[in-house]
Amino acid sequence: MVFVAESAKEKIVELLQAQGRPLDEYFVRVSVTSGGCSGLTYNLEFDNQSQPEDQVFEDNGIKVVTDLRSFLYLCNTTLEFSGGLNGKGFHFNNPNASRTCSCGESFAV
Repeated sequence: MVFVAESAKEKIVELLQAQGRPLDEYFVRVSVTSGGCSGLTYNLEFDNQSQPEDQVFEDNGIKVVTDLRSFLYLCNTTLEFSGGLNGKGFHFNNPNASRTCSCGESFAV
């Protein structure tokens, strides 16, 4: 399961509304790719096209979709949002990460 914190839910709803995208037609696609200073990088985007191998979750009223390979790295991860001066934006609270870089954009398992 991939979880969505209340802070992330509020920002996702705000962004979808600002872009004129209906919440019931769009979802958050999260994935993991090679890269970054720690070896793996998170990706997050809005999508409305499902793929055959997608893993689909819904938490806190938000639909989250990931590919099977990425799910192995994201299992039990919580998507959060911070509006503060330091670290503003979406971030992943990933219990599977053995280390992360100082900017928080990449991780290793």
